[in-house]
Amino acid sequence: MNNITFQTIDWEQIETTEHKGKTGTAFWKTLQCSGLRIRTVSYTSGYLADHWCQKGHIVHCLEGTFVSEFENGKQFSLERGITYVVSDNLSSHRSTSKNGVKLLIVDGDFLK
Repeated sequence: MNNITFQTIDWEQIETTEHKGKTGTAFWKTLQCSGLRIRTVSYTSGYLADHWCQKGHIVHCLEGTFVSEFENGKQFSLERGITYVVSDNLSSHRSTSKNGVKLLIVDGDFLK
């Protein structure tokens, strides 16, 4: 990963991309740096991810609530102000949100 010079992020100026879930939709605003990705992600009500993810993340809940569920059946409910951290290949997880949520997600090479 390269050094990142000081910068501010005006999320309103970053393009929104749409990602369909198994149900519902996720909307991403992504800043991509070398070896680092920073995103705000909003899930609509009734969102369920369409895949099990093996990637590591730092996920911070900005608004609302969501559940991070694991292929083994475990579930963790996260609400505003709560963060989870996991490295690559240490869980098989997916997100679901009954009423919608807004997240800040950071991932990259440092989580390998």
